[in-house]
Amino acid sequence: MKKTKKIALLSMCVCLCLLLSFVESRIPPLSAVPGVKLGLANIAVVFALYKLGSKEAVIVSIVRVFLAALLFGSAVSFLYSLAGGVLSLAVMLTLKRFTPFGETGVSVCGALFHNVGQICVACVLLSTGAIAYYLPFLMLSGTVSGVLIGIVSAIIIKRIQIR
Repeated sequence: MKKTKKIALLSMCVCLCLLLSFVESRIPPLSAVPGVKLGLANIAVVFALYKLGSKEAVIVSIVRVFLAALLFGSAVSFLYSLAGGVLSLAVMLTLKRFTPFGETGVSVCGALFHNVGQICVACVLLSTGAIAYYLPFLMLSGTVSGVLIGIVSAIIIKRIQIR
C-alpha cells in the first residue's frame, strides 16, 4: 500500500474515532454506574487492527485518546482513557496474533480490559481499592458493548475492501 494511501486511511480512522467519540459524548448515561459507555470509537480501532495492521491500530488508538481528551474531555478523562486504551489495545493485539478469536471475541476482551485499566486508574487517583466494586458492573456492560462493537466491526471489515 502506498504511503499516501495509508496516511489517508489512518486519518479517516482517527476522524471516525473522533466523530464516534463526539456522538457518544452526547448520549445520556446508559446506567447509574459511572463509566458505562458503548465504546463506539473502538469500531474504527478494530477495523484498523484487522484491515491496516497492528502498528496502524496503535497509531489510531493513541491519536484518538489524545485528540478526544483534548476536544471532549479533561486531564482526568485523558488518564482514564489512556490507561483503558493502552491495556485494551495490548490485549486485542495479543489475542489477534496468538488466538483463533475473531473480531467479536477480540472486541469483547478489549472492552473488558479497557474497564480494568480504568478501574486501576480510579484506584490510584482516589487512593482506594474500594472503587473496584464497580468492576462486575463494568464487566457486564463491557461484554454487551464489546459484542455489539465486534459485530459491527466484523460487518464493516467484511464489506470494505482495501487495495
